[in-house]
Amino acid sequence: MNWIILIVAGLFEVAFAFCLGKAKESTGTDMYLWYGGFLVTLIISMGLLIKATQTLPIGTAYAVWTGIGAVGTVLVGIFVFKEPTTFLRLLFLTTLVISLVGLKIVSH
Repeated sequence: MNWIILIVAGLFEVAFAFCLGKAKESTGTDMYLWYGGFLVTLIISMGLLIKATQTLPIGTAYAVWTGIGAVGTVLVGIFVFKEPTTFLRLLFLTTLVISLVGLKIVSH
């Protein structure tokens, strides 16, 4: 169950990065709403990470959490914010995903 909580925490990390990106593009009230969304998703993500680390090794949990956030944020950047997609970028993204799966496999 804590692995599921950790994955959801990672997805909320992607959400707070998305909110930061949208806030950067916005002005006025919209900008403040996106920053508010950032704070809410940040708090949820951190709370879930804390919950997951009560039973999972901290090093593994933190690495998986940041990895999910990194992979998800790169994908959001590519698909939502139209950031460049290069072979090397996708290669390193793939190696990161393989590393995360490896950590899950070797962690108890």
